[in-house]
Amino acid sequence: MMRVALFIISVAFTLLLSTVAEAARLKDLADIEGVRGNQLVGYGIVVGLQGTGDKKGALFTSQSVANMLERLGIRVGADDLSKLSNVAAVLVTAELPAFSRPGSKIDVTLSSLGDASTLQGGVLVMTPLKGADGKVYAVAQGPLSLGGFIVETATGDTTQKNHPTVARIPKGGTVERAIPYDMFASGNLRIVLRSPDFTTITRVQAAVNKVVGRNRARAVDSASVILPLDGELGAAPIHLIARLEELDIDPDVPARVVINERTGTIIMGEMVRVSTVALAHGNLNISIRSETQVSQPGVLAEAGETAIVENQDVSVGEEAGGLSVVNGTVSLGQVVDALNGLGATPRDLIAIFQALKEAGALQAELVIM
Repeated sequence: MMRVALFIISVAFTLLLSTVAEAARLKDLADIEGVRGNQLVGYGIVVGLQGTGDKKGALFTSQSVANMLERLGIRVGADDLSKLSNVAAVLVTAELPAFSRPGSKIDVTLSSLGDASTLQGGVLVMTPLKGADGKVYAVAQGPLSLGGFIVETATGDTTQKNHPTVARIPKGGTVERAIPYDMFASGNLRIVLRSPDFTTITRVQAAVNKVVGRNRARAVDSASVILPLDGELGAAPIHLIARLEELDIDPDVPARVVINERTGTIIMGEMVRVSTVALAHGNLNISIRSETQVSQPGVLAEAGETAIVENQDVSVGEEAGGLSVVNGTVSLGQVVDALNGLGATPRDLIAIFQALKEAGALQAELVIM
């Protein structure tokens, strides 16, 4: 009797774990409207390169150096700087996180604009970073960090690792201006799903209403829920958001098959179903082999010349593939077993899924990347 009780408790505990594992936190499924980053961009100059900078063809680099020196009190023409090889022009990009304040540090990424071979060992000169409105929100400066290198010998042999013309400066940007935004000015809190779905948004609405105690939250579409910040809810909205982010939501995932033809990758959701269908698949193999033969006259021959003859052999073969019946409507595991039984490779599966969709037997959305 004790063993039976322990077995029942073990099964119940396993089912509980499987149920919890399917749920996800609300903060992993949705965002709070207004909590977002902003892209910044700027034009800068990297100095200190060891002869690997922009060459004579990059006229904007020498012009930029001339302008920089003029601001420092040194006047020199751009033509006099045409042979610089230790300087490179770069495009500097960064993302300003939400609620960043002046003095905060951000990471910046640099990408070469000219024909510099590598940015290794360079230092970025102070570069203003602007937002979409044209205002300066951060300033970047500092030594570059590369995840690769390139080595070239005098004979022209080169060895390269990763991408040496793109670099980063961790915490190399300093925020100079905060973006003014009051996320509670409207008097409402809007929760926005990253993957809109009517079923999931109704579950979010029910979970939020369970926390606030009344039916205040209202789903306005398949992506968002609005919660009025009145009374006690408006007194401490930050604490309310922290409570809502920890809610366990069971997302409803649509049936979808994603195919990447470039890499041969196939991803199928658990809700994918296939109706009853007879399926056969075979590969047509064509082989063309060329062989060059040389015919020369014999040793005792009085006349003759060498002849070059090319022989080509073309063979065509097709793999045998009988019809296999996929009984429907079947689950994802049965679909995988049936296709594996055909001996299908990932490339074959791409053609099979496309044919199943055209035949109307694939009960899922087919997405081709």
